[in-house]
Amino acid sequence: MVNSIGRAVVQTSRRWPHKSPALSRLVENEKPPVIDKEHFQPLGTWSAEKLQSSQDKNPFMLTWDSGKARDSIPHISHGDGIYLVDVNGKKYVDWTSQAVCTNLGQTLPRTKVEAAAYQMQKLPFLYGAMGIPEVRTRLNQLMNEILPGDLCAAVFPSSGSEANEAGIMMARRYTGRDKIISLYRGYHGATSGALSATGDFRRWYGREQSSGFVKAFSPFQLFWQIGGETEDEKVQMCLNMLEEQILNEGPETIASVLIESVMGSAGCFVMPPGYMQGVRAICDKYGILLHCDEVMVGFGRTGKLFGFQHYDGVLPDIVSMAKGISASAVPLSMTACSKDILDHFDETPLGWGSTYQAHAVAMACAYENVKYLMEQNIVGRVQKLAPVFEENMAQLAATHPSIKQYRAIGLFGCFDVHDVDGSNPKLQHEAPTEAFLKYKRAYTENGLIGLHRYPHIHVAPPLIINENELNDGFNRHDNALDTLDEALGHELPDDSFTRTA
Repeated sequence: MVNSIGRAVVQTSRRWPHKSPALSRLVENEKPPVIDKEHFQPLGTWSAEKLQSSQDKNPFMLTWDSGKARDSIPHISHGDGIYLVDVNGKKYVDWTSQAVCTNLGQTLPRTKVEAAAYQMQKLPFLYGAMGIPEVRTRLNQLMNEILPGDLCAAVFPSSGSEANEAGIMMARRYTGRDKIISLYRGYHGATSGALSATGDFRRWYGREQSSGFVKAFSPFQLFWQIGGETEDEKVQMCLNMLEEQILNEGPETIASVLIESVMGSAGCFVMPPGYMQGVRAICDKYGILLHCDEVMVGFGRTGKLFGFQHYDGVLPDIVSMAKGISASAVPLSMTACSKDILDHFDETPLGWGSTYQAHAVAMACAYENVKYLMEQNIVGRVQKLAPVFEENMAQLAATHPSIKQYRAIGLFGCFDVHDVDGSNPKLQHEAPTEAFLKYKRAYTENGLIGLHRYPHIHVAPPLIINENELNDGFNRHDNALDTLDEALGHELPDDSFTRTA
């Protein structure tokens, strides 16, 4: 009976008149590779001409810029402390620690290099739960020793985006709720969930928006003022807005509030006094987790080990970190959580993973990096230089009419540019104007290399910078800003300003 039914089905399918299309575009896919013999020359031996010729013939994509922008990017041969050197020998101050990540510059501690080499020789890779290398146990303990409160190291992804993804999944699976509230103008990464949580223009590129993400206004607006006569009243208004949004969304549907401890790409915004304490209290009231994104500012950038430590009494439930954990020498990040959340996942899987999660070589690099931060008191070094940094920021803001205002904390700062009439000369999603392109050329010509997010101008040198190097960097930046003043049409002051050396 079964066989006859089976034959009937087959016979019926043979009578089906439709046929799928035949492949008509045949491509040769077994062409023998022909490799340039110069690949077998040692790294560092290709000339500037050879590098440019190779790039012209073999173009590649960039990420947040169009591909053709690669033609204006210098070929860098090596680094030396806070400097990057191109193939023609020109030396640049790494004025924003690249993407606010090369916190120890380019000359790494010997122990860090040796640890990575040791791990690469001893055990270069171990996947997931197939085994636990010694360095994972050690790094996990070290993180728990430096994290405040009951925060515990949980997972070690490869990037800040992944660290935020893991934190989002922790919040959803721990609470059983779906929605994540994050702030406009915040940035949390380029993977699906992290990009959906992002509140700046980068989430518009491909319109990849996952469900369950809700945006709230931060305390920092471009075109309108928060109501209130005093700072306290304005903060209370911001908190009232957030709580009302939570009530309208349904508190029982919200897993976490995800906030950068100090908003980085948006322009170095430190939350006003009382705001983070209020957010923590609102989260506690409705059983919502507080998730702090420390990807950019963690590990000393702001003069505290972690950015949320600037807000008295505030301890997040989830913390995501990257960049500073290895000073970007090897990709690594970390997501930490409260002991209650960690214990919860003793009984149930997190349900998040990555092939390179807890990569042994990356953890070895990070382990020595964090020990170096502690041994050399890098946070104390930042605190010592912070007044010099802020004085320089203030001087440039006072000198250059194109600069509306500045913000600074630790070795992290940002200038806001304005037009002659006081208006914003560029929104972040708009292409740079000719004035900014002239400024960028002057920036490079004056020996600076860095991240550009107009109309904001970031300053975030490596944390190992000394006072003389810091003043030299600001002198270079001073010269570049002369070009911006002129290009935007600002009237320059008659008397010249003499900077302190």
